[in-house]
Amino acid sequence: QVQLVESGGGLVQPGGSLTLSCAVSGFSLDYYAIGWFRQPPGKERERISCISMSEDSTWYADSVKGRFTISRDKPKNTVYLQMNSLTSAATAVYYCASYSALPYYHARCDFPDGYDFWGQGTQVTVSS
Repeated sequence: QVQLVESGGGLVQPGGSLTLSCAVSGFSLDYYAIGWFRQPPGKERERISCISMSEDSTWYADSVKGRFTISRDKPKNTVYLQMNSLTSAATAVYYCASYSALPYYHARCDFPDGYDFWGQGTQVTVSS
């Protein structure tokens, strides 16, 4: 079964940095993409980044572009989200999720919907 587990959340000072990890298991082939989502208190969930595991492509929301960096370690089946210059606006539950493609079709980050499997989330709190 496909499983995704987030880690790395916690309390961080304003202006600080934090790196989240998403460990993925259960895929027999690498034709999928991993998206990062966040949901601040009282607000809707939004997609903030995405990376394909089958091609070299990434996507960032305007709200995090230039400050967040998504990366992958394919041998470890792990995706990372490096977050810099954090403010209180980044306080949220962060989720990773997978977008599946048919075998031998590249998974792309073009679409905000259609993510099939989700992690349980990790809390990030930016506060002094």
